[in-house]
Amino acid sequence: MLQINNIKVAYGKTVAIHGLSLHVEQGELVALVGANGAGKSTILRTVSGLLHPLEGTVTFEGKDISRMYPDKILKMGVAHCPEGRHVWGRMTVEENLIVGGHVLPKSELWAQVEKMYDMFPRLKERRTQLAGSMSGGEQQMLAIARVLMTNPKFLMFDEPSLGLAPVIVEQVMDTISQINRESGVTILLVEQNANMALAIASRGYVIESGLMALEGSAAALRNNEDVRRAFLGR
Repeated sequence: MLQINNIKVAYGKTVAIHGLSLHVEQGELVALVGANGAGKSTILRTVSGLLHPLEGTVTFEGKDISRMYPDKILKMGVAHCPEGRHVWGRMTVEENLIVGGHVLPKSELWAQVEKMYDMFPRLKERRTQLAGSMSGGEQQMLAIARVLMTNPKFLMFDEPSLGLAPVIVEQVMDTISQINRESGVTILLVEQNANMALAIASRGYVIESGLMALEGSAAALRNNEDVRRAFLGR
């Protein structure tokens, strides 16, 4: 479904990704782990069109999207839930959802809003509340619902557990797993909590300094001594 082939990505003169390749098959939940600054978020930004590779290609469903703009990539079914939630704090929960669904035909918009309320009952309770007044966990759920409003085929999450209490992290991970399992949405997950990410993923990649260090089944990576020492704290 997604194929990244030997991409090189830079911020100005600073190269962040050095000839990296990976793939995600339809229906998979794939984890992308690594230390801060390894280049994980850069990969997601490149897939979503916020950055363009200097070399190499990014293809989605066989189409080269390396030079496409984000709005066109979004309309193809590729959605990006960024680090830090970034909900519109001065807008209500419902207004956030409506804006998130701007790519949908008007005839489908409200049905999708109701679908999000069924999936996230707490958001329905808070539909008229300003998003900025909600807790971090509630804002993360809104961020997830807002990106699901686009009805994506392929969904990327960037550090969804960042700044959340452990019990909320478990809820967020359960939600991501449920989206993949029940809705069939393909997911690429960047996550600082490598243990939890690999626990719900089928496969994983380990990135170091913009290079691919390891790849394999999630179970194999969780049992790899180098991965355990570097990312799992054991």
